[in-house]
Amino acid sequence: MALASHIARALQPMVDLAYPPRCPLCGEASGTQDGLCLDCWSALEQPGEPACASCQRPLGDNVTGFEDAVCAPCMTTPPRHAGIAAATLYNDTSRRLVLSFKHGGRIALAAMMGRLMAARLGELGEEHLLIPVPLHRWRIWGRGYNQSALLATELVKITRAQVMLDGLERHKPTPSLGGLGRKARAKALKGAIRVKRSRANAIQRREIILVDDVLTSGATANACVGALLKGGAKSVRISCFARVVDGEAFAAPMEASLVETIPGPENETPGIR
Repeated sequence: MALASHIARALQPMVDLAYPPRCPLCGEASGTQDGLCLDCWSALEQPGEPACASCQRPLGDNVTGFEDAVCAPCMTTPPRHAGIAAATLYNDTSRRLVLSFKHGGRIALAAMMGRLMAARLGELGEEHLLIPVPLHRWRIWGRGYNQSALLATELVKITRAQVMLDGLERHKPTPSLGGLGRKARAKALKGAIRVKRSRANAIQRREIILVDDVLTSGATANACVGALLKGGAKSVRISCFARVVDGEAFAAPMEASLVETIPGPENETPGIR
């Protein structure tokens, strides 16, 4: 692996000369083959402080001096997860990246997205186990890949964590969650996600990092967290590339936006997650 990386770095100048790096979003010149141009980088919005001590949801700028401040949703319903690490907040730029990656077939974006996610996660060791949010087999057959699994694969290259791509399974398809309320989402996902039987022993007492591309209402992530904790995991932390700050308010518009035409090998109907 080290030799391959050394060869790749040595050949990179020739690759850049033959194929000048271009931003995958706007087409302008960029510094690297898998990066964005300066304007698109600047348009990405990253979570900052102050933030909820429980879920890292950004709080208002007027909240100061409260390191242990908790947001209203976490006070009302304390989460079962051990925290959320989002690389970006969901805006037009992150949305376009996700669309290109998830529905446009631009899987090479996983490397850049994974680096941003790793930066938010901090130090990970061998005690941490990366597990992606699963897709139903029908979705994988149609799309050709699980975008969350690709991100987990990139994270394991950067960190010292271990990875288990098939730790969870979605054994029954679920309908579109866009436009549904919290209770309806939970009902749609009830019993749909479980720990894979052959992996049950491997997740016992492990510190799990649940990997996903976008966290909207949190319904899918909550179903995964519940399955992992029920299966014996010590804790579950969520890592995502983009996070919708107000999942209830923005979940429906976001799901609807995925219907747009994306340049790529397919243009599928979104929402079955």
